[in-house]
Amino acid sequence: MVKDFFQKIAAHKIRVAILLIIVLAVGYYFYQKSRHSVTVTSYILAAVEKGTLISSLSGTGQVSASDQVDIKPEVSGEITATYVQAGQKVKAGALIAKIDSSDAYQDVRDARTALETAQLELEEILEPASELTLLQSESALISAQKAKATAEDNLTKSYEDGFNTVSNAFLELPGIVSGLRDILYSNSYTQNQSNMDYYADSAKYFDEKILTYRDDAKTAYEKARVAYDANFSVYKTASLSSDEATIESLINETYATVKLVSEAVKSANNLIQFYQDKYTSRGLTPQSLAASQLTSLNSYSSKASSHLSNLLTAKNNIPDYQDDIEDAKRTIKEKELSLAETKAGADELDIRAKKIAIQQKKDALASAEETLADYSIRAPFDGMVAEMEVKKGDNVSSGTTVATIITAKSIAEITLNEIDVAKVKVGQKANLTFDALEDLTLTGSVAEVDTLGTASSGVVSYTVQIAFDTQDERIKPGMSVTANIILAAKTDVLLVPSAAIKTVGNESYVELVAADGSFDLPTAQSTGVTLTTAPTRQTVTVGSSDDTNTEITAGLAEGDLVVSRTISSGTTKSISTSNNSSNSVRVQGFSGPPGGGF
Repeated sequence: MVKDFFQKIAAHKIRVAILLIIVLAVGYYFYQKSRHSVTVTSYILAAVEKGTLISSLSGTGQVSASDQVDIKPEVSGEITATYVQAGQKVKAGALIAKIDSSDAYQDVRDARTALETAQLELEEILEPASELTLLQSESALISAQKAKATAEDNLTKSYEDGFNTVSNAFLELPGIVSGLRDILYSNSYTQNQSNMDYYADSAKYFDEKILTYRDDAKTAYEKARVAYDANFSVYKTASLSSDEATIESLINETYATVKLVSEAVKSANNLIQFYQDKYTSRGLTPQSLAASQLTSLNSYSSKASSHLSNLLTAKNNIPDYQDDIEDAKRTIKEKELSLAETKAGADELDIRAKKIAIQQKKDALASAEETLADYSIRAPFDGMVAEMEVKKGDNVSSGTTVATIITAKSIAEITLNEIDVAKVKVGQKANLTFDALEDLTLTGSVAEVDTLGTASSGVVSYTVQIAFDTQDERIKPGMSVTANIILAAKTDVLLVPSAAIKTVGNESYVELVAADGSFDLPTAQSTGVTLTTAPTRQTVTVGSSDDTNTEITAGLAEGDLVVSRTISSGTTKSISTSNNSSNSVRVQGFSGPPGGGF
């Protein structure tokens, strides 16, 4: 039996192989389906700390064999005084010459005034509101409320005045409309011909333009009559007690009606005046009734113009007073908020903004004072004046040599590119290290900054001379030296890792984490932790930075936790599934039909 089984397998090797492949593929599919990858995000955190931020840049060069340094100013201007002469010994910091600094003094005074103003503004908002300030705020609110009440009274009165204006118009409109009809449609001259047709027929032989005047007069009258009839029907149903919308609509409608009546009067006047002019110009005598009708039309025109003006005023007063009410409402809201703020005092954002402004003014003052100091040219180190190159009255610039000083100190000459050299100034401190003396670190200060660069292969470089503060007999001319020049140092400032700062457009932000006790802080700062609550985005204002840290001037407080790095890892988990008709596979046995196998 077993032998027969294997014989069947051998006879159908291809089919067996195909079936095995199908079984393995289906099995692998459901094995993979029972597992899924889960992404786990870990966060490495950093605490906001106070510390010292040092901004620096480095350059390389050699120890110079020269003992002379040219002293050049940082600014341009006229020499107002010199204080040394050739052969004179000087100490570090000794005044060599002065440049006219009147503008720089003014900048310092302005910066001090701006700082004092900012400090006073902070003191002002920190002090509780005085009784006078509270009374002024309350009075402003009361005034705004009174203005609103006045505007509401004016609006109510404007509806009353508007209705009265409409009533006055309808005292005279019926007479004007009926009088205008009589002038145009009466048979004053012939029994079967209206007056306007008489005028047209009488003068058309002189000028056919009168036919146009007649048609215009007829059309204008018909428009005015239709508007008047509809308007008068509405007026008869209205009264002073009607709602405001009805009165406003009536005013607008009456204004439009009077405007049409005025135009109809003008058209009739044009017709009769044209008839009269044509007759008179030919020495003919026009009908005397024409002159009487022109007098009546002039009277109608005057009355219509007066009513039109009054209705326009009434028409415009309503939206004007409505606007006054809305303006008063906004003013009341503003005064209410102002009073509430006055009572509550300055909020944290206002205080922070004022403090930031003070810091900005302090920085501006420090910058102005630094610039002012540049107008006093001083010896960067002890030495002897080899040559004095300028005198009082000379004009100098940053490329002018003022004096040459011989020094007993060693000088390092390093090379910087055009971007870095712009940050370097005479007097800045530097740390010096030497390739040949790995255990030696010396300090020094910038003695000279080359103002004329040297171009090589399209790259401009500048030489900076640094005088050593101390001497070491192991240092020889030509030795390679690396100088780390300290550009600025800020103490007691809030610092975060620069990696924690993210920028979108002009806005900088960090991801702030709540210290809820759900994680171990040392672990979070070293290897990272998962968080139960997602970090929140916090906008910050950044200041200076070094290679690793960035100064935060607003947006964070000492002790806050921020995300410095995010770590994502994938883990695979098995999912147990129950067999059912939708995911099970059934494989039949190898017994085929009798005599045939598969």
